Amino acid sequence: MPNLSRAIAFAGTLALACAHASVQRGIQREPFGTMADGAEATRFTIRGGDGAMARVTDYGATLTELWIPDRDGRLADVVLGFERLADYVASPFYMGATMGRVANRIANARFTLDGREYTLAANRAPHHIHGGVRGFDKRRWRATLIGDSAVAFAYTSPDGEEGYPGTLDVTVRYTLQPHALRIDYTATADRATPVNLSNHSFFNLAGAGTVLDHVLTLHAHRYTLVDASLIPTGDVAAVDGTPLDFTAPHRIGERIEALRAASNGYDHNFVLDAVPDSGGGTLALAARLTEPTSGRVLEILTTEPGMQLFTGNRFDGRVTGVGGVSYVQHAGVALETQHFPDALHHPSFPSIVLRPGATFRSMTVYRFTTDAR
Repeated sequence: MPNLSRAIAFAGTLALACAHASVQRGIQREPFGTMADGAEATRFTIRGGDGAMARVTDYGATLTELWIPDRDGRLADVVLGFERLADYVASPFYMGATMGRVANRIANARFTLDGREYTLAANRAPHHIHGGVRGFDKRRWRATLIGDSAVAFAYTSPDGEEGYPGTLDVTVRYTLQPHALRIDYTATADRATPVNLSNHSFFNLAGAGTVLDHVLTLHAHRYTLVDASLIPTGDVAAVDGTPLDFTAPHRIGERIEALRAASNGYDHNFVLDAVPDSGGGTLALAARLTEPTSGRVLEILTTEPGMQLFTGNRFDGRVTGVGGVSYVQHAGVALETQHFPDALHHPSFPSIVLRPGATFRSMTVYRFTTDAR
């Protein structure tokens, strides 16, 4: 019944969008609410020929909905998100947003670059996380429609924003392809600055409930060790013999209880096998996620060297998303493609420093298929 409720909600919101949205080159756009500074946010709807649909907004360059057919052709929204801008503004969960200037953690909210120390907001005290108090997820981006299938969002982060050096020009492009959603990131800077961009979508291939029965495979034989506050120690260990070993398929909930005391679930960065330790490279398969009841299969390909597995450990049922679905603990799983957390303090990790004249480039593809019953 939850999937039926979401389908009904989808039909209603789709009818409303058709009635009120202005259409440009096949992509619908509609108002999505007013920000605190008076700026108007916009939501964009992209439709695919296979029935898939993606919704993105210029607030945080955020993926708000992603409707994918199951093995019988029935649609469900497979990412967690909200129907109102106000919910994104209030939420602490970075739902579907672009994170930056540096995604994930920076220890003690400070770093030294080229002999100068920089102090950042300790928004996960005493550490810095996901770009600070007003990271990229809380900014309004400039939108450009590209053909019938893509929306590009651009943002200029000024020198000193959230404590980071240099002016950074960033573009994030969402492209709905046949059976896939592709995200391309580019960035340039006028001074040396750290950059680690990622998307923070939570996936639930059933459209409701928890992801504990989803089956996950990770192409990662190693992970970065962390201390009690989830800051990397600089060491890399093998997953063999631990609950982090997803080199063969396992249910997400199969061994999660072993992690309750340390992190209340999965919240770990994995070192991907196919991407060079130097960071960046060619597109490679990183993960496969399946949901047995619907038959939906998600494969994630990326050029990034790492992936954060996070199982929505702090959801408690008090947050309601698209279609009225309640987000209980483990309602979604984030599979964040990234460079490693706290890379600025660990020279052995792939560097996240972007220098003038260079261009940061990253690509992640979410590819959908179905399994036979």
